[in-house]
Amino acid sequence: MAITRREFIKANAAAAVGLATGAVGPGFSKSSPEEKAVRIGVVGTGNRGRSLLGILLRMEGVEIPALCDIQKPHLDMAVDMLVKAGHKKPESYIKDEYTFKKLMDRDDLDAIIIATYWEWHAPMAVYAMKAGKYAGTEVPAAYTLDECWELVDTHEETGVPCMMLENWSHRRDNLAVLNMIRRGMLGEIVHCHCAHSHDCIDHWFFDPETGMDRWAAKYLLEHNRDQYPTHQLGPVISWMDIGCGDMFDTLTSTATDCFGINDYFIRRFGPDHPNAKRKYAQGDIVSTVVRTKKGKSIVINYDMQLPRPYDNRWMIQGTRGIYNEQRNAVYLTKHSPEYHEWEPFPPYQEKHEHAWWKAILSEAGQYGHGGTDYLELKMFVEAVRNRTQTPIDVYESVIMSANGPLSEQSIAKGGAPVKVPDFTRGKWKTRKPRFALDT
Repeated sequence: MAITRREFIKANAAAAVGLATGAVGPGFSKSSPEEKAVRIGVVGTGNRGRSLLGILLRMEGVEIPALCDIQKPHLDMAVDMLVKAGHKKPESYIKDEYTFKKLMDRDDLDAIIIATYWEWHAPMAVYAMKAGKYAGTEVPAAYTLDECWELVDTHEETGVPCMMLENWSHRRDNLAVLNMIRRGMLGEIVHCHCAHSHDCIDHWFFDPETGMDRWAAKYLLEHNRDQYPTHQLGPVISWMDIGCGDMFDTLTSTATDCFGINDYFIRRFGPDHPNAKRKYAQGDIVSTVVRTKKGKSIVINYDMQLPRPYDNRWMIQGTRGIYNEQRNAVYLTKHSPEYHEWEPFPPYQEKHEHAWWKAILSEAGQYGHGGTDYLELKMFVEAVRNRTQTPIDVYESVIMSANGPLSEQSIAKGGAPVKVPDFTRGKWKTRKPRFALDT
């Protein structure tokens, strides 16, 4: 069912009044047996799509009338999941890469979940918004700057929300840190470091058994950039009020040459493997430095091709304290008992637990990424149900995604600074923080 701009604005205004008066809980609606189900179509039923689908199937008041994928085995597995879960068999769309339009044109859908290859995220989200359906897209929301602007323009023209499903924005520890920042415990935030350090060569980019290309390999051949920029920035933009009080101003990026991919193939498959001899555009490590409009700085690292355990390396630093995710520790001038000595973060996390997590702790552990995927989808579904803005809006989605193409521009210019577009068109100066307000 299409949502008009007028309907969205009216519903969103009513919800804002409810939140202000405390009539609604911390982000969750009070559902009733008579409440109409939220009807969601899923486009992309590969590993990630089926993971999200599995969570949706365990939510009350959610129906999945339609699925779309160009690979029949993936689609068949997804259909089987629905039937085994006791849901009605969905209608399948599989003809070609543009068949998703027929799914999105249906009049019995409220929202679309998009879990396809990266280059399809923005075009599909744009089409969904134009069709009057809430768009929930996997990361990144856009691969080019033009796509970023198209998402913003379409949202502003239609009034239909678009949310990038950035799960690390919803992580339990990150939301507790957000509460601490908003309670002034770190003082004025000055600097942040973040990274996506995840060796993906042997499962994302290439087949672990044969070494042949998987769908994402082409990006390493064609581009040199921060290929996966949003997990780093997910919690950071809310920690630093980016888009609602401050904004990225300039960005400079430097990349190493590519050493790790060829070495992996030589080590794993031998020097005669065809991929051991290829030239890849993508550098192994990309280091980006952002300066904000208000003179703050952010260091962003891409590290997905060299052997290493998974790590995000979040560190947020203010005038009165610092949080370090790697150490799982804090130092706070007004609270830490020892001068210039770290203390454990877990007691602070417990004390400053976000209301969203308090509400779902008993059920979250059974879902992906420790419950983080469940929380982000629950918040998306509740926004659709209430016809309100999604927790991550289109501006935040494109701000996180834009580091990809912007870093590519800077690297191509020898690390020269590039200007970051203001996707809010100046609204960052007056927009108030709204993500995960712990009322």
